[in-house]
Amino acid sequence: MNMLTSISGYPEWLPEDRLVEQSLISLVQSKFELFGFAPIETRAVEPISTLLAKGETDKEIYILRRLHTPDDEPDQDIGLHFDLTVPSARYVIENKNQLTFPLRRYQIQKAWRGERPGLGRYREFLQADIDVVAEGRLSIYHDLEIIQIISEILSSLPIPQVRIFVNNRKILEGFYRSVGNTRVAESLRIIDKLPKIGE
Repeated sequence: MNMLTSISGYPEWLPEDRLVEQSLISLVQSKFELFGFAPIETRAVEPISTLLAKGETDKEIYILRRLHTPDDEPDQDIGLHFDLTVPSARYVIENKNQLTFPLRRYQIQKAWRGERPGLGRYREFLQADIDVVAEGRLSIYHDLEIIQIISEILSSLPIPQVRIFVNNRKILEGFYRSVGNTRVAESLRIIDKLPKIGE
């Protein structure tokens, strides 16, 4: 019998680890619902064209194909979602006539990214996402509420006290433009990775 080897980046939990994960998920769900957010679930796959609409993610997408496709059934170009933003946006557009706005939704689902696994980075992972979606403009109150929910979740965990720092990319973007930087997106990516890659 051949020895089985694990596949890098796709975690499998032992029972005691899974119990901890389920406990954390339960805590997060209860906090989301305490603030009036409702759960939704979207499919694991999206059309490749939809996934590519976010831009610069083509290297992260896992394409899904059947091993054998009958001749009379064309292959669909679909892939696994790499986060919950794209599927939730599609979900809201497709179901807007059945939804009440502002939509206060949360999702806790698996996502898949074709990137190099590292410490705390997996190719398959669980993502918790929370949003308020409106047809018009939203008050800044909703942003503050999200921060409050995150703070409540973190303070409920058996970890040291956490400080939350708030940043807005528009401030950095405005600064870069004011000094004549025309490669704003590239600069933002580099600054974002600075703690990892160093100066």
